[in-house]
Amino acid sequence: MSNKLLKGTLILTGAAFLSKLIGMIYAIPFNALVGPKGVVLYYYAYNPYTILIGISTIGIPSAVSKIVSKYNSLGYYDTSLKTFRIGLFIMGISGVLAFLGLYFSADWLASKIIYNDSNITEVTQTIKVDEVKQVIRMVSFALLIIPTMAVARGFFQGNEKMEPTAISQVVEQIVRIAFVLLSAFLIIKVFEGTIATAVNYATFAAFIGAIASCVVLFLFWKRNAPHFRQELLRQNNTLTISTKELLLEILSYAGPFILVGIAIPLYQAVDTFTFNKAMIVGGFGSIAELSLAVISFNGHKLIIIPVTLATGLSKTMIPALTRSFTMKKTKMLFSEINQALQMVLIFSIPAVVGLSALAFEAYGSLYGMDKLDITGSILTWYTPLALGFALFAVTSSILQGINEQRFALISLTVGFLIKLLLNSFLIHLFSAKGSIFATFLAVSAVVGLNLWWIKRSISFSYLQTIKRSIFMVIFSLIMLAGILITKHLCGMFLPYEESRIAATIMLIIGVLVGATIYLYLAFKSTLMDHVFGNLNILNRFKRKSIR
Repeated sequence: MSNKLLKGTLILTGAAFLSKLIGMIYAIPFNALVGPKGVVLYYYAYNPYTILIGISTIGIPSAVSKIVSKYNSLGYYDTSLKTFRIGLFIMGISGVLAFLGLYFSADWLASKIIYNDSNITEVTQTIKVDEVKQVIRMVSFALLIIPTMAVARGFFQGNEKMEPTAISQVVEQIVRIAFVLLSAFLIIKVFEGTIATAVNYATFAAFIGAIASCVVLFLFWKRNAPHFRQELLRQNNTLTISTKELLLEILSYAGPFILVGIAIPLYQAVDTFTFNKAMIVGGFGSIAELSLAVISFNGHKLIIIPVTLATGLSKTMIPALTRSFTMKKTKMLFSEINQALQMVLIFSIPAVVGLSALAFEAYGSLYGMDKLDITGSILTWYTPLALGFALFAVTSSILQGINEQRFALISLTVGFLIKLLLNSFLIHLFSAKGSIFATFLAVSAVVGLNLWWIKRSISFSYLQTIKRSIFMVIFSLIMLAGILITKHLCGMFLPYEESRIAATIMLIIGVLVGATIYLYLAFKSTLMDHVFGNLNILNRFKRKSIR
């Protein structure tokens, strides 16, 4: 893998990780300002919005990036610019249509999200249909901008310029979150407004953040415009290709991965429309809003951090994997697939084990000790999904690399049906944890099918990954023992089950102890060397091989 490719991928990974980290941190004051009701109301707006953004932006910008890169390598820079213009046109139309669709369907969506039954809902109906309708309409304005913004990012990436995407992504997140917190603080603390009003402005922040991102991208465009003009002047030949042909090429790249990119929001959409009713009918209505706040927002932001880091690192391998498959270098292809899987597992397994052991302390320190017996328990059960989501992302990317992306849609459909069919039933049996169990079964099915198809398609062997995964599990269990012993010892003088400050101290100590144990074992055994060895990141630590 070239240093330029690695550098570019790590820039994007770092930006995505920083954005997720900022997103997790802001959830702490936001949760304190608006409470579980505000968090759930915010989620009700963002779930349909995220799905529409996914449909509008996941496939086309990636396709534009690939096609721009392709024609640049062939020297047809005018075709690359034509692809960019077509992409902007498509996304401009889709953005307007998505905005109109979400804005005018807000009333219908709100009526489906809020379960109304006069006989049994009196204990839980703190969120009203009109409140949900309004927040959905407020967030819909961002759809006018974000699709075209995403195409601009794809164009820069196709030109191997990763900084515009990375910087605009971080600026967008910072501006959005600043607007969210400032508006919520002013409305609730200064003007003594309602939670619903605060959340209205918080969802509108997506539009403000998108404008900030567009400003950054425009500045990068002005800076790079002379370079693009020079490329056009250096072009010797012109490719005759119609707009229709380019459009079909964009859609052929984009189509299979639109649904894959919105897998997690799709699972969350099932909860959006079924969770409240299932909890109320099952007799758990009094904790429905609090539980959904953990699953959809607060807890999800905690588990998505290791997922972002692991999948970002693993995707470093995907371009090289694609080349190996195209050139039929089977041995190298197998090595790269093993490495991609192991890069996910080496971070995700200890993250899942560690966060499960410290779930009560993590939730209590970040979001408060109120009803921690409920919230901490839900987070404990929710944490293993981090591993499932990470493996889903990397196996889908591997399928892309070996030109089997269509099967990813089949496996995703199977997973979605499992979630849809089992969600309400399991919630009736297990309360909020039933939603988690349904998602876990769905994601497990998808990952299992993807792994099976990879093996079937290219006769791939998982023996090396399984062997090294055993070490990861053993080291994680040793780490778990260390964390539990540390908690027991600290519990003799630190009331971390009662005090938020004590819970924060316990969380920091637990993370430091766990990370030290795991990383020491991973380095000492040379496991870390073998997982990352081909990237030349850990050469100075190389020792005796694990055979």
